[in-house]
Amino acid sequence: MQHRTVAEVMTREVVTATAETPFKEIAALFHRNDITAIPVVDDHGRPLGLVSEADLIRKEAVLPDPEGRFPGRWLEAKDRARAEAETAGGLMTSPAVTARPGWSVAEAARAMDKHRVKRLPVVDEVGRVVGIVSRRDLLQVFLRHDAAIREEIVYDVLGRTLWLGEEDVEVAVHEGVVTLTGRLPRRSQIPVTERLCRGVDGVVAVHQTLDWTEDDTDPAREHPRAYRATS
Repeated sequence: MQHRTVAEVMTREVVTATAETPFKEIAALFHRNDITAIPVVDDHGRPLGLVSEADLIRKEAVLPDPEGRFPGRWLEAKDRARAEAETAGGLMTSPAVTARPGWSVAEAARAMDKHRVKRLPVVDEVGRVVGIVSRRDLLQVFLRHDAAIREEIVYDVLGRTLWLGEEDVEVAVHEGVVTLTGRLPRRSQIPVTERLCRGVDGVVAVHQTLDWTEDDTDPAREHPRAYRATS
């Protein structure tokens, strides 16, 4: 069972800026390339930070309205300085949260969630930007066909990992939702099976009504080979 990696879903042709790139040039880069964020890199291509549309919009937020009121008074000092910045170095969010090409999409998703960011510059072993991955890129795994998901569960999860056959567990997949029915040799295998199926790329949810032959989770068993009564 293999997860898709960041390298498989990331955008490789990355538009970048330097710390000296002017505000208006950044706005033009967004428009010309139909993007919403740009990594800011040093002379060696290593990321210093990230400038997004939100960073540019902040400048609009501090402008006075026609009545002369100043709606940006609520901004903290650091945010006010960024709103008044003229170049990428002052506008950017820093330091940049990055990903590695070999990360699984799950690892990248956890990093985005932890740091509350929408995209991650992807860096190589020496820290140079080689791509960028967004939330939209990570969601590509949910475009997998149900048949492909079922095949991976049947042959990789159940067959190669758990040594179970199709006669043991029946697998149905509809719109990414997996349903497992059948009987496992031991009760303790049920949560393991469910967890492994949830980890397959493209799975939205797992429902199971699995039965078992041996209840190996009951501490009150008098003998380690006691079996659950079956009908």
